[in-house]
Amino acid sequence: MDERLVLWDVDHTLIDSLGLGGAAYQRIFPQVTGQPVRQPALMDGRTDLGTIDHMLRSHDIEPTRELVAAMTTALAGVFDEVRVELADNGRVLPGAREALVAFDADPLVHQSVLTGNTAEVARIKLGAFGLLDHVDLDIGAFGDDHLRRGGLVPIARERAADKLGIDFAPARTVLIGDTLNDVRAAQESGAHLVAVATGSYSADELRSAGAEVVFDTLPTPEELRSALG
Repeated sequence: MDERLVLWDVDHTLIDSLGLGGAAYQRIFPQVTGQPVRQPALMDGRTDLGTIDHMLRSHDIEPTRELVAAMTTALAGVFDEVRVELADNGRVLPGAREALVAFDADPLVHQSVLTGNTAEVARIKLGAFGLLDHVDLDIGAFGDDHLRRGGLVPIARERAADKLGIDFAPARTVLIGDTLNDVRAAQESGAHLVAVATGSYSADELRSAGAEVVFDTLPTPEELRSALG
């Protein structure tokens, strides 16, 4: 197998963070905008920039650069406050730690995250469960990098090329995720996808959306390595 760039989704693929994301938006929106929440945040595989943009526009608020920056800063602040609660009550999903450890030891695999979370929130979440040592966040892409998830893939590939000196073609770039937006991101970017039905979408729904490799749960590291393409 040639070297692969493996990019993990975070929420509902690696960890269960107790639904704290939605609660965080409910908390920060009135603080930042001075308006009550009339429409809840739509997440489910979106980037935080995409969620913030949609939430502001649904409240007839122009998403200026300053306002979006204030929202992302407030979001990180909330997760910084609840990191102990997250560690105590959240969990690493079955098979996730084993896969991360195995890929970390594999010289043919360079792994990071491709997540809707901002970089700071992703760092907090992964750190809460002791997963940071197994991923290279310098070659990942985050929810404050682009409005659309598909737009994150070229960013991660460019960062990997800059740091590692390796041009990972789309076919050598693997996304592992659980949402329809993960499927769309792979289709849009040409990346290979390994889908897992560990979130709100069933295996059949993921297949219907176009995912060719689907597992009900994260498989063994050996099975997952075979699925990298």
